[in-house]
Amino acid sequence: MLQEKEKPSEEIRVVGLQKYFPIFGGIFKRRIGETRAVDHISFSIRRGETFGLVGESGSGKTTAGKTVVRLYEPTGGEIWFGGENIARLPRADLKRMRRMMQIVFQDPTSSLNPRMTVGDIVAEPLIIHKTGSRLERRKRVLEVLNVVQLAEDYTRRYPHELSGGEKQRVGIARALALNPVFLVLDEPTSSLDVSVQAKVISLLVDLQKRLGLTFLYISHDIVLVKNIADKVGVMYYGKIIEMAGTDELFNNPFHPYTQTLLSAVPTIEEGVKLPHSGELEGVEGGVDITSMPVGCRFYPRCKLRMDICNVNTPEPKEVSKGHWVACHLQT
Repeated sequence: MLQEKEKPSEEIRVVGLQKYFPIFGGIFKRRIGETRAVDHISFSIRRGETFGLVGESGSGKTTAGKTVVRLYEPTGGEIWFGGENIARLPRADLKRMRRMMQIVFQDPTSSLNPRMTVGDIVAEPLIIHKTGSRLERRKRVLEVLNVVQLAEDYTRRYPHELSGGEKQRVGIARALALNPVFLVLDEPTSSLDVSVQAKVISLLVDLQKRLGLTFLYISHDIVLVKNIADKVGVMYYGKIIEMAGTDELFNNPFHPYTQTLLSAVPTIEEGVKLPHSGELEGVEGGVDITSMPVGCRFYPRCKLRMDICNVNTPEPKEVSKGHWVACHLQT
């Protein structure tokens, strides 16, 4: 069994996080602008809970996840973890913190080195962090493979010999090798068959309960997030435009974009619609994060827009306890 280590006293807390990417153009490739992939977002996750970050492709949710664990360097903002602002930690200290925070990537095939065996893949974090002797590392590899329900003989296999679900289990085992307390799960089931998705989700939920893990779960599948998250943030154009407890968000969506997402959820019963969905069905367009609108970022697609929406960016407002919305309709 994995041994549960002492957990940080504080929750994960992200304050005003920014990640901008430069845009270069012209003959001399000078900087002519920037893409605001993550633009002043804030959220917190209590220990042992799951925060779901949802939005369509290009909304910036994956960039947010990678910035939280500093695979991307933040442009600005704070990331509080274990009582420290890791957004400002030097590289040497960051390596220490990374033992406690790991990421499971979206595509298990591309995230695994095809030239390494499963045993070597899972052992790699232990080697990088100089953890244990060779015999102890071997024992640890077998331990985490057992936790993700893979037999000992998998240590000798290569990624191309595995199914999609098995590859993702290897990715989860690698993330667990250092006994972390916080995992960023970047759409970990999106490339898997539906039947396999259910097994991987069940595994993650079981591991969270057994080990007291804290999850940042990133997905475009709002129904899946509803079933596993304690709190949900809806992201659009680099900003979190609505955030609330899961039941509250699904029962009382305020932002037109959230209502749009929910209206797209299929129902079995004919004529049954989710709350507030009727006026917003069939909204057109998509996310182009390189072309930033003035004012509300949903303005070009919103059928409920007002003149002020094209001028002023709405600030988040608490419409009920713990339920935040950034929309001029709520002012």
